[in-house]
Amino acid sequence: MEGNRDIKQVSSLEPFASPDHLDLELQSFLEEASLRLCEWFAKAGQSGPLPSLSVMPEVAPSLEGLSKESLLDDLQLVMEGAYQPSHPGALAHLDPPPLTASIVADLICAGLNNNLLAEELSPSLSRLERLLCQWFAEKLGMPVESGGVAASGGSLSNLMALVVARHYSGLQNDSRAVVLASSDAHVCFAKAIRVMGLDSDALQNIDTNKEGQISISSVESQLRTLKAEGRKCFAIIATAGTTVRGAIDPLAELGELCSSEGLWLHVDGAIGGIFALSNKTSPLLKGISVANSVTLNPQKLLGITKTSSLLLVANRSNLISTFATGLPYIEPAWGEEAHGGEMGLQGTRPAEVLKLWLGLRQLGENGIERLIEDSINRRRYFEKHLDLSKLNIISGPLHLISCTPNNASKIESARWSIETRQRLLDQKFMLSRPLHDGHYYLKAVMGNPHTQSSHLLKLANLLNQSVGV
Repeated sequence: MEGNRDIKQVSSLEPFASPDHLDLELQSFLEEASLRLCEWFAKAGQSGPLPSLSVMPEVAPSLEGLSKESLLDDLQLVMEGAYQPSHPGALAHLDPPPLTASIVADLICAGLNNNLLAEELSPSLSRLERLLCQWFAEKLGMPVESGGVAASGGSLSNLMALVVARHYSGLQNDSRAVVLASSDAHVCFAKAIRVMGLDSDALQNIDTNKEGQISISSVESQLRTLKAEGRKCFAIIATAGTTVRGAIDPLAELGELCSSEGLWLHVDGAIGGIFALSNKTSPLLKGISVANSVTLNPQKLLGITKTSSLLLVANRSNLISTFATGLPYIEPAWGEEAHGGEMGLQGTRPAEVLKLWLGLRQLGENGIERLIEDSINRRRYFEKHLDLSKLNIISGPLHLISCTPNNASKIESARWSIETRQRLLDQKFMLSRPLHDGHYYLKAVMGNPHTQSSHLLKLANLLNQSVGV
């Protein structure tokens, strides 16, 4: 007897944890799995971001279930073939190492197996989600009636935002309705238009200026053209952090334009919105407070384990009016709030908010600021050591930076990017290879806290040496 718990030794790992006693086999299973994960982290610097060899275990289940040891061995094979975001040279994408508290919360989330569909299925977690979304909205300066919902990724958050915007505008039955976004907006909006059943040209891309920001004058011109054609626009998308250079559209100016035109302003802040949490970088997001909706992805910089995305709206009642259908098989929500399943497209949802909440609690506001500011400092240091006489660099105010050889043709930039990326992989650096304005670039994302100045200096020298004089 230990406290009020009965401890019963079981001879083998059972499929389900007992509700009556402490299952020591499960405890042992979790401890061994955790040890293997910690060892995987500890070996990150010895190999590279990508595995040198990947051996897959059997996929189909065997006739009889496997033992604990066999399950762990199979897990080990998958782990050895996985991408390693903890390696200091893992700079290709917006996938930083996971926060330790977020890892633990993810485990607890799986064990609790609560369902954010309805409050009776996730009593504490439903309230936690509401309160945390309101906290984020408050940090962005949104109105007191703002709120939001967690979603499985920024693409889903952005889709839901457009569905809400279209419903708010009363254009649900107008397949010719239009949404405007910059030519550098994320590709998920093209998918959203298809899912929403809009015409193929419903997403109209607006030119950007030399800083990669959407052109306000071009937006105004396109709105005039649409009015002349008898077509209606239901939203303007502002991007806070484009995928290749990290540009931020002029949010305040777009807010004024949308207000005067009676249009919904959605800010896709999947990459850059989180920078509003730091007092030093929040001026970069000036004007985000007037947005009707905002997408945030804490997974992209703060190290929250995937997935972690939020859709915030200036008036949370817009989510309910758009998505609520009634849940006749569920008891009413407690209080005045709607069930989580009536706040967005997803019904059944895991308690992903737990790993976001616990991760933020681990960092504290000062820790959040340090992560944000360090990422920009790494980008500045790296950019300072790139040879501008050899490389054309495009960047922005955030932690993304891309480069390609000066005066290279499209064919030459493609060949250079393929060959140089492979040479960098041989040196345990992984950059991505985006296509931008017809040319291939190599892109580095400086969100990895394990990347030191020595790594950045070596990487800059390799890139400088990759281009002939």
